[in-house]
Amino acid sequence: MVTSSGNRVMVVKSGGPTAIPEWRVLFKEAIPDLEIRCWTESGALADIDYAMVWEPEPGRLARMPNLRLILSSAVGVEHILADPGLPRHIPILRTVPPEAADQMAEFVSWAVLHLHRDIPTLQQQQRQRIWKFHDPPLARDRRVGILGMGMMGRRCANALVALGFDVAGWSRTRRSIPKVRAYAGACELRPFLESLDIAVCLLPATPQTQGILGADALRWLKKGACIVNAGRGQQVPRLDLLAAIDSGHVAWAILDVFEQEPLAPEDPLWTHSRVIVTPHVASLPSRASRARFVADAILRFERGERPVTLYDPMLGY
Repeated sequence: MVTSSGNRVMVVKSGGPTAIPEWRVLFKEAIPDLEIRCWTESGALADIDYAMVWEPEPGRLARMPNLRLILSSAVGVEHILADPGLPRHIPILRTVPPEAADQMAEFVSWAVLHLHRDIPTLQQQQRQRIWKFHDPPLARDRRVGILGMGMMGRRCANALVALGFDVAGWSRTRRSIPKVRAYAGACELRPFLESLDIAVCLLPATPQTQGILGADALRWLKKGACIVNAGRGQQVPRLDLLAAIDSGHVAWAILDVFEQEPLAPEDPLWTHSRVIVTPHVASLPSRASRARFVADAILRFERGERPVTLYDPMLGY
């Protein structure tokens, strides 16, 4: 348990009012004098030092005159940045506990193995009572590329390397990771995509990544390549993806994120024969792990240290 002096107040909007008792217990273990208040029963706004939120109502954060740090209750911060009245001088933290990267690595490993062994085709054969063998290549002969080589991307790359895949990574700036071929910047996006059998998108939401795997980029992939998107739905425009699949250029897609969430009941992605839909579950760290991460970040912040996952407006994540 980490002890500290001085009372502080954190207002929480994550999981609804019924989650507040659990948040209080979890944070008390790390910062005993941190008072947890519910977003809807926050008391005097001038008391609030910290706000841990998901989709806060526009204008509310600006009415907290002594707010020191805004903490997203998950990895993304676009739900906070969407507030036109957001006090831009207050730092924002992305919550990325180690458990989140581990869960993403599990999901990506499952998705890649699922596509690598052509399990979707076998499932179709089962429904049609067809007994037919397939002869997939070895993992070492399959190139998997990860777009986004941050904490989660690196963890996923290492997991795929351990499974024997030929792994490449693309990012804004070049990252050096053992046994992972590195690509960087806009000029290397096309050669990166042209080399892939399976493309995994784990990019953050920024203006530069919006629509990055659109019609042109999808055409750069090898014919018969597959897509896994666990980044943001806006990065793989659905109409462009459906056109690429229906033309036969993209073989399969596993999608965990969408331009609109929840996915509308009438959306054709639900029933497309070559699309697998999961409901944004690739990485769902527990409240306990998030509380530990946030508490550690607050204590680092109060010591004058920069938490490693502070949002950088210049980078967009």
